[in-house]
Amino acid sequence: MKLTVVGGGSTYTPELVDGFARLRDTLPVEELVLMDPAQDRLDLVGGLARRIFARQGHPGRITTTSDLDRAVEGADAVLLQLRVGGQAAREQDETWPLECGCVGQETTGAGGLAKALRTVPVVLDIADRVRRTNPHAWIIDFTNPVGIVTRALLRAGHRAVGLCNVAIGLQRKFAGLLGVEPPDVHLDHVGLNHLTWETGVRLGGPEGEDVLPKLLTDHGDTIAADLRLPRPLFDRLGVVPSYYLRYYYAHDEVVRELGAKPSRAAEVAAMERELLTMYADPSLDEKPALLAKRGGAYYSEAAVDLAAALLGGGGTPYQVVNTYNRGTLPFLPDDAVIEVQAAVGPQGATPLPVPSVDPLYAGLMANVTTYEDLALEAALHGGRARVFRALLAHPLIGQYEYAETLTDRLIAHNREHLAWA
Repeated sequence: MKLTVVGGGSTYTPELVDGFARLRDTLPVEELVLMDPAQDRLDLVGGLARRIFARQGHPGRITTTSDLDRAVEGADAVLLQLRVGGQAAREQDETWPLECGCVGQETTGAGGLAKALRTVPVVLDIADRVRRTNPHAWIIDFTNPVGIVTRALLRAGHRAVGLCNVAIGLQRKFAGLLGVEPPDVHLDHVGLNHLTWETGVRLGGPEGEDVLPKLLTDHGDTIAADLRLPRPLFDRLGVVPSYYLRYYYAHDEVVRELGAKPSRAAEVAAMERELLTMYADPSLDEKPALLAKRGGAYYSEAAVDLAAALLGGGGTPYQVVNTYNRGTLPFLPDDAVIEVQAAVGPQGATPLPVPSVDPLYAGLMANVTTYEDLALEAALHGGRARVFRALLAHPLIGQYEYAETLTDRLIAHNREHLAWA
C-alpha cells in the first residue's frame, strides 16, 4: 500500500507518521511518500519520520520528493494538508478582518474566504494530476476550509472525503469524563465543517444509550470551560457546540480578545521554528511534546481510520467525515457538504440518518451553506463581485460596508495567489 502526503514538510507530519507507525496493523503502509515544494523543511521532517518508523519497528519505506507527479503515481490514497501562502498568509487572514471589526480567523469569516480562494485552484490541480496517474486513488482532505475544499473536489468528480479532528477530539474528551474507552463513544455529530453540534453522546454505537444529558449535568462546567462558552448556554441548548461556534455565539467578545494579543499565526510560526530545530536533531526519534500545542490533536488516528476504511483494510465502521448531504439534512441541498457520522468503506462515505435538527442550528447551517456556495463560485471563477457576494452572505459579516471594505483588503493581501486579480 502506498500513501502520499501532499504538504509532507508540515510540522504536523510527525503526528501523522507516529499514527502510521503505532497503528500499522490497521493500515499496513508499505511506502509513505512525503511531498512538499519546501525541500529544506522536507529534509528535516523526512529524517524524523524515518527515525520514528525505525524506533517503532515499522517495516515500511519513507520517501521524500518535491515532484508532485512522482509522489502521487501509483498512490492508493493521497492526503492533502497544504497551506498556500504559508504562515505569512495566515497572519494576514487573522489580521486585516479585525481592522473592520470582524473575526480574523483562517477557516471562517473573511479570512476563511481568503484561504479558500488561495487553496481551491491548487487542490483541484493536484487532484487532476492524481486522477491522471491513478484514477482509483482516494483523496483525503485535511486542508482548510475543509467543507469548501471537499465540495470543490466532489463537484469535479474526484474520489474524495474531507476530514477534521474536532469530532475525534471531543470523543476523546467525553470518553475521559465518562471513564470509558474512546471507541465506546459514538457522537451524534451534525453540521458543516467548523459549524457542528453534538446532539447526542451514545455508548456502544449509533443505537446506544444517549448519555449527553448526564454528561452535561455531571461535567458541564468542565466542557464549558474547555470550549470557552458560558455554562448556562449549554443548559439552554442541551447540546455541545464545537469551539468554532464561539465565533458566532460570542463574536464581539472574540474580536476584542483577538485584537488585544498576538495572532495565533504568530504563535504557530514561532512554534514551528522551534519544532524544526528539534526535528534537525538526529537523536530525536519520536514526536516531541511541543507538537501537541501545534494543533491537530488525534489527526493521525482519524486519518488512519479513514484511510483503512476507504482502502478496505479495516478502520472503525462509523466515522465523522465531510461528504455530500444526499438528503441527510433535508433543509440543505443534496450537493452540500456536511460533517456527520457516516458508514465508510471502499465505496466511500454514506451519512447515517440524522434525527430532526433544531431550527436554531438548521438556520445557521443553511446560511453558512449559502455562503459556501458563493465562496466556491468565487474560488473557481474569481472576480471582485463574487468575492463581495460571498462576504455579504456570511453571517459573521452581513453588512454591505463591511463587505465592500473586506473585499478590497482580501484582494490586496492575496493578489499574488489570485490568477484573476
